[in-house]
Amino acid sequence: MPPAPDTILALSSGRPPAAIAVVRVSGPRARNALKALIGRVPEPRRAALAKVRDPRTGDVIDEALVLWFPGPSSETGEDVAELQVHGGRAVIAAVLSALGGIDGLRPAEAGEFTRRAFANGQLDLTEVEGLADLIAAETEAQRRQAFQQLKGVLGDKAETWRRRLIEALALVEAGIDFSGEGDVPDNLAREAKAIAAELLGEIRTALADGHRGERLREGVVVAIAGPPNAGKSTLFNRLARREAAIVSPYAGTTRDVIELHLDLGGYPVTLLDTAGVRESADPVEQEGVNRARARAAAADLVLWVVDRSAGGSDLEAAPAGSWLICNKIDMMNADSCMELFRTRNEQKSRKWVQIQFISASEGTGIDSLLSALTTEAASHIGGESALITRARHRQALEAAAEALARAVQRSEDDLLAEELRLAARALGRLTGRVDVEDILDVIFRDFCIGK
Repeated sequence: MPPAPDTILALSSGRPPAAIAVVRVSGPRARNALKALIGRVPEPRRAALAKVRDPRTGDVIDEALVLWFPGPSSETGEDVAELQVHGGRAVIAAVLSALGGIDGLRPAEAGEFTRRAFANGQLDLTEVEGLADLIAAETEAQRRQAFQQLKGVLGDKAETWRRRLIEALALVEAGIDFSGEGDVPDNLAREAKAIAAELLGEIRTALADGHRGERLREGVVVAIAGPPNAGKSTLFNRLARREAAIVSPYAGTTRDVIELHLDLGGYPVTLLDTAGVRESADPVEQEGVNRARARAAAADLVLWVVDRSAGGSDLEAAPAGSWLICNKIDMMNADSCMELFRTRNEQKSRKWVQIQFISASEGTGIDSLLSALTTEAASHIGGESALITRARHRQALEAAAEALARAVQRSEDDLLAEELRLAARALGRLTGRVDVEDILDVIFRDFCIGK
């Protein structure tokens, strides 16, 4: 029999000071910890008011609400105790010190409570990732998507697919093992292939989602690019509503890419301020230009900023599909920028997606630009809830789909059975049922301590 796991403890609420702090204990000695601190164990899942004492001195530390969740009906699947104390630093330090002095208790590592929930079957791996995304969510759309994952939208679907695959595999294996029996139908492999073909269609439909879930989780990337001194950093600061980037009249001030995260109508947008695109003898500036070009090429959208002195050469480096942002309209005639736009299209057949007239310094046209960016972010992400939210999910489903595609082409029963096993194994890796030790550390590494 394996040894009993350690009993872990941690502050599970936010950084003090706060009105309330939550201290959690999980493991086989959680009951002993409650008896040591409050002298009793409350009724399961009912809050009890109790004086919390340091068992080493008998001194009262605080008066707290205490809850007791005996395993396996708890978040971690183990015995869990929770103390809701006042959120002052001294109170928290004293409670943690008192718990740490109890034999068999130790501080939890990052993500250890959730990892125990996974190990004890309380959460599958997609739900664990949904929890991590819910904690990290910065926008309303991200919160909704993460909560759906936490509630099992993908894990439940994958488990349903896996069970149907097992049924198909059972049909094939019955045909192999009992092929000589007179009462065994001879069309079992055909039925299994029909199930495989149906599942293949469903998984391919899930994969054909335009990567909406990953886009929402990671955010739409918008790069502000263009020639030097066009007002890119001024626009960046205007959208940031603070002085996030250095602005000066000297060309080449911006040397590296600066990032800003925006919430536009509930959709996450990562805004990039890049170096002015030009050839330079300064190796540092030229490196910034190279980075600017690389980030612009990889962005979902490029805002190509020009000013009243812009000429055709200022547009040559703009990636196809960019938005043309005519800045400093307080210092120019808008008709001249529109003429530049028309001329460029006629000469190079470059189809600018949009043209916006703004004054980054005065704020003119910024509301219109933000509205257009919000619409663009929504179009990239889509309004429907996404099933797939991480590259890991997509890779597992692609592996399952490839195995199913091979399965429906197999004429030999043993090869058909092997492909169905591979597809089921891929779905098992998605939910964490099989062979996932190599990715667990990566997933739990980013969790906070106490969760």
